[in-house]
Amino acid sequence: MDDNDFPLLDTSEDALAALPSEESDRPDPEAMLPLLTSANVTERMLAARAFCELQDERATPYLIHLLQEPCPLVRVSAAYALGRNPSLAAVDALIQQLERDWNGYVRKGIVWALGNCGVRFPLPEIYRRTLDPLIHALQTDISAVRLWAASSLGQVAEAREEAATVAIPALALALAQDAIAAVRSNCAWALGHACRKIPFGPLYTQAVDQLIAALQDSDMGVQEDAKAALLKLGDARGLQAIADLQSEAFG
Repeated sequence: MDDNDFPLLDTSEDALAALPSEESDRPDPEAMLPLLTSANVTERMLAARAFCELQDERATPYLIHLLQEPCPLVRVSAAYALGRNPSLAAVDALIQQLERDWNGYVRKGIVWALGNCGVRFPLPEIYRRTLDPLIHALQTDISAVRLWAASSLGQVAEAREEAATVAIPALALALAQDAIAAVRSNCAWALGHACRKIPFGPLYTQAVDQLIAALQDSDMGVQEDAKAALLKLGDARGLQAIADLQSEAFG
């Protein structure tokens, strides 16, 4: 896969990840539920979007079905909505769709949803299933999907020590090797969050070593995200590396 497989759609789809600020802004679930099976594709899309803001287990089977809609805008809306309505069935359906969906925006929504499922519904049978597909996406997908896969891994890893031990090696490798600076930045952010859940030891040292190395990344944004991660961790070696770089800069 490459970024040429990422067809242009309205990038405002990112706004689906945001919850409304007022309770009164929420759609009426009783009005939205019937529209999930409407014959009109626009109504199905709008109903799926509504459940990006609503949590109602009655919608889950219909949202799972909408993941296979021909229209990618419906599929991406259903993916975000399932991230807001996590369940074991939703995670399995999201993983299956991630493996076969041709559309980059849909896959991007799916990796966000998998991360959100792992955080909002952190039962072992849920978050364990999310890790392998998220790592695979981080290693193989287009850059926009890799970027969100890194963030999702960081969120799931911060929720559980077991998840952190699985995610950290993949995040450290991507921070060292990914060709896209934005992906490396998200890996640095994710490593900082994941390290909060594990005790000091070889895995922690591996992560901190890679964050220290990223302080001299070719991209300034990656440097800043690595620095922020180290500062939040308060790791002595990381703080010393930051101080040494600052001394050299003002040398």
